[in-house]
Amino acid sequence: MRFTGTIEAKLDAKGRVFLPSAFRKVLELAQEDTLYIRKDDFENCLTLCPGSVWNAQVDQLRQKMNPFSRQDKSTFRQFVMNVEEVKLDGNGRFLISKKMMEVANLKQSVNFIGYDDVIEIWCPENQENMSQTTEDYSAALQQMMSPAF
Repeated sequence: MRFTGTIEAKLDAKGRVFLPSAFRKVLELAQEDTLYIRKDDFENCLTLCPGSVWNAQVDQLRQKMNPFSRQDKSTFRQFVMNVEEVKLDGNGRFLISKKMMEVANLKQSVNFIGYDDVIEIWCPENQENMSQTTEDYSAALQQMMSPAF
């Protein structure tokens, strides 16, 4: 399952937004009907995960967790505590809670960004600072794609 592209959308007065049809098609093909939304761990945006992706992330973290480590338990707790289950309505809309809107500074306009197996939801103003310069991007991509010898 891969999501790609950037799609602009508008929130209605209640905080509902249409999930872009290109992303809905990917979910339908994968037979995913449950989504999870949470604050991204590294960026000022929200991450929308299909159920199978969310469950795989939780399982991966749980496998690395020492249940007798206070720090591991705290990290795991923080990872799962501010997650909300989301269902699309018959029109392909879903509700972004007021709490989630506040943590990502979402207003009326949002940008959906396909990011591999998840979808990011950005406030357009926050997104302005996320890109690297052309030179930094080229250098980082070259380093990432170079074979390790």
